[in-house]
Amino acid sequence: MDPTGKTSVFGMGPSVLCPALSSSVFRTNLKRQQRELYQRTWETVKRTTRKGQSADGVTIIPVLQRTLHYECIVLVKQFRPPLGGYCLEFPAGLIDDNESPEAAALRELEEETGYKGDVAEWSPAVGMDPGLSNCTTHIVTVTINGDEAENVRPKPKPGEVYGSNFLTKE
Repeated sequence: MDPTGKTSVFGMGPSVLCPALSSSVFRTNLKRQQRELYQRTWETVKRTTRKGQSADGVTIIPVLQRTLHYECIVLVKQFRPPLGGYCLEFPAGLIDDNESPEAAALRELEEETGYKGDVAEWSPAVGMDPGLSNCTTHIVTVTINGDEAENVRPKPKPGEVYGSNFLTKE
């Protein structure tokens, strides 16, 4: 019961596989009786693949450091069907089974940008869009030594992203 003495109903509507997303995501309608005596419906997305990891994925803040240059933040350009266009975003990806967040961050950074770096720090699991989904991520800061030979002309894995972009930290 809520403080007004009325019974709150928290029910889940039918879980329907959302065809626009991977098979690991379900769309659910949630209905909850509000105190104001009206019913409200939320559409939610639920990731169903987390097995023992502390979070679903990692979001990487890659800091490119080069001698005699400003530090830069590396972003990737990716097509996002829900938005119908390209977005500049931090490199990110899912944590594989039996993989640590640090290892996942370094793997995803190399796959998406070609850069190799060192983990400086990482956050506890945080919600990515808690008003819509149960997806969680660790935010991982990775420093990249741009003077190392392997980072002078990095090459992302084919098909991963459409290019890297840089934001100068001033």
